[in-house]
Amino acid sequence: MRERDVLRGVKRGLTTKEIASELYLSEGTVRNYLSEAISKMRCASRLDAVRHAESMGWL
Repeated sequence: MRERDVLRGVKRGLTTKEIASELYLSEGTVRNYLSEAISKMRCASRLDAVRHAESMGWL
């Protein structure tokens, strides 16, 4: 799942640009995946989404 891949990049402290480069995606696509993950988990920020995903065992 790409959303999970993007969250793993956030967890590692990568920028949107770095995540995009690693996953061979555009920066806009990475932002879309991140926004979708944040929305689905009803989180307030990208770090909050990473914490939530970790607590659920998804990362």
